[in-house]
Amino acid sequence: MSQSPMSVKVEPQYLAEQSSPEDHVYTFAYTITVTNIGAVSAQLIARHWRINDTSGHAQEVKGLGVIGQQPLLAPGESFRYTSGCRLQAASGTMHGSFFVVDELGERFDVPVPLFLLEADADGAPRARVLH
Repeated sequence: MSQSPMSVKVEPQYLAEQSSPEDHVYTFAYTITVTNIGAVSAQLIARHWRINDTSGHAQEVKGLGVIGQQPLLAPGESFRYTSGCRLQAASGTMHGSFFVVDELGERFDVPVPLFLLEADADGAPRARVLH
């Protein structure tokens, strides 16, 4: 398997207005930008997420595409989307990968860096990417 032809940028955000701390529901959005840094077109086929919170709850999410799409990106093109998740605690982490196939048939797993999902007791957003 060759070097990944994609770069990934993550922007997490706590959604206080969609959360209910008294019910142990903490809602987060994350915006992902995937950019084709390779020399040929490539298509994002599937996603795989691991989501953990400090209550000990773990989720694994696998599926085709993202937000119902399997974007085909020419060299230099980007695809940006926003999705979300709910935690049972005010703090957690998320990371994963995208499965990509380029027009030459090369297959790649593109890692998505670990990012922190955290809300202060007063509801202030503190979600951030961990490098």
